[in-house]
Amino acid sequence: MKKLLILLLLISFQFVSAQSGTQLYQIIDNVSAQRIENDIQTLVNFGTRNTFSDTISNARGIGAARRWIKSEFESISKDCNKCLNVFYQKDFVTKEGNNRVPHDAWIVNVVAIQKGTKYPNRYIIMSGDIDSRAGDTMDFTIDAPGANDNASGMAGTMEAARVLSQYSFENSIVYVGLSGEEQGLFGGSGFAKYAQDNNWDIIGILNNDMIGNIKGVDGVIDNRTFRIFSEPVPPTETEHERQMRRFYGGEVDGISRQLARYVHKTVKNFMPEMNPMMVYRLDRFGRGGHHRPFNDLGFAGIRIMEAHENYTQQHQDIREENGIQYGDVIEHVNFDYARKLTAVNAINLASLAWAPPTPKNVAIGGIVEASAKFKWDKVDGAIGYKIYWRDTTSSTWDKSRYVGDVSEFTLHGIVIDNFFFGIASVGENGYESPVVFPNTIMRN
Repeated sequence: MKKLLILLLLISFQFVSAQSGTQLYQIIDNVSAQRIENDIQTLVNFGTRNTFSDTISNARGIGAARRWIKSEFESISKDCNKCLNVFYQKDFVTKEGNNRVPHDAWIVNVVAIQKGTKYPNRYIIMSGDIDSRAGDTMDFTIDAPGANDNASGMAGTMEAARVLSQYSFENSIVYVGLSGEEQGLFGGSGFAKYAQDNNWDIIGILNNDMIGNIKGVDGVIDNRTFRIFSEPVPPTETEHERQMRRFYGGEVDGISRQLARYVHKTVKNFMPEMNPMMVYRLDRFGRGGHHRPFNDLGFAGIRIMEAHENYTQQHQDIREENGIQYGDVIEHVNFDYARKLTAVNAINLASLAWAPPTPKNVAIGGIVEASAKFKWDKVDGAIGYKIYWRDTTSSTWDKSRYVGDVSEFTLHGIVIDNFFFGIASVGENGYESPVVFPNTIMRN
């Protein structure tokens, strides 16, 4: 009888998972390359979106751009019966002490929040950058169209809002345009602090910075591969946590890395034509992005971007030299590729927004035994739990077992020394939380 109940439970779980997959395929199909192209063109038409450019004109500068983005979010909200709370979040920066700030100014972010029905204070965030720059970031009057860097990420964020606003989610989704990225990640720092001050429970942030270029400076053309940057462990970990990692593992298993693996798995399952490339690094070598301020405060955050950059089109004055066209102009953007990466974000936002919270107080044991033992605290909204494990040299969770609505389980015949393990919560709709790496050791 017990075996029959387990079999029925697995059949039911597989059926629910198939239903949830249908929703994600619909989301992928609803993302529009044409709308993304239109949004990128509109942003480019503002001439420059330098953080310190004109804020009065309705046709040129950062002010016109952010007002237009806000109006688009408000239009999206109108179409979904006011499902988005749209507002500005801002902080003041001064020239004094900042070598990339030509004059005092407000750093203004544009925020649209789609509140969750069950966990309104749990947030999954997608961000793009509003601002652009040319060769000299202090020159706020020169043309800086910023078509790929980062009108593409901003347009993708707006398109995700259009598509996902037609659904209802248990957790809240935030779509945000961040400013001041080029001058020192000011917008992300201000918004991360805003989230912290308002006691948001952040599931993670998907930072999109350059999602439209398929031809690299090295000549490689690739419209399927994209990179997922993630830090290994939070900088806020305690000395005790650091010592635990030394003896029990977890050097590459922080919350941002688990978010990266979640995105990787979702894409492999539902967009197999794409090639997600996890990069075990906070960001590109010596460079930064707007997920970092969230990481700095201990929140999970990753950067999603193109695999092959073209540096002749980044942070460049528009010109031609030695037969090379310099400048971040719209002619270099591949809109279908931007659509694909927007869909990558959308299905992961949806999966996380439909998923239950992660299991709490995950403990592991099995020292000098031929079994791995687990205990955890159940969470509201989960109908069951899934144990994942992988070889210690593997970058992805390769093996798993659904164990039902229990709070402890033993994997018999699995030697704890040879694998890393984690636990995910599973909702009645089939969606899973990110994997949690054990944070407590069970003594035999």
